Amino acid sequence: MIRIGILGDIGSGKSYVAKNFGYPIFNADFEVHKLYKNNRIIFKKLKKNLPIYFHSFPINKKQVSQAILDNKDNLTKIVKIVHKEIRKKLSVFLIKNKDKKIVVLDIPLLLENNINKKRDILIFIEAKKFDILKRIKNRKNFNKKLLNKFKKIQLPLDYKRKKSNFIIKNNFTKKSVKEDINRILKKIYK
Repeated sequence: MIRIGILGDIGSGKSYVAKNFGYPIFNADFEVHKLYKNNRIIFKKLKKNLPIYFHSFPINKKQVSQAILDNKDNLTKIVKIVHKEIRKKLSVFLIKNKDKKIVVLDIPLLLENNINKKRDILIFIEAKKFDILKRIKNRKNFNKKLLNKFKKIQLPLDYKRKKSNFIIKNNFTKKSVKEDINRILKKIYK
């Protein structure tokens, strides 16, 4: 099985590109959303560690945001609690898809949390800052302070770009993205 890790800035279109590969995707953001909605154990751990913010189940994203905005250490605590469960979910995903040629890992902190393997193929999604900012501002619950806190726990983009095997310049058109994906897949299969 070939593991493709998608890297890039927040709002650069990582999930969009991942979907266009046409292979099974592990989307960490989606899995975190499901944990907040369905996992009482995660809720209890968050409530125990950050009782001021977590008081009702299912976990409300506003509670998470407020905890992060109030204290930078809270983000680290949340990531530590949630990350263990995400790793378990990733293991289940990989076992379930062990017979697939390729799987795509759409995990925002892939390198930061040492989830990637040495043989993974890393693809950096590059987009113009203007396009990224425009897309992020259109998101529901956009919060510039929160965005900056998330950026601080991420490795520099230059580092991620250098670590990558391939770069896709995302201009947010399906044709261009598909062409880049096909080019990369041809090189992988050589």
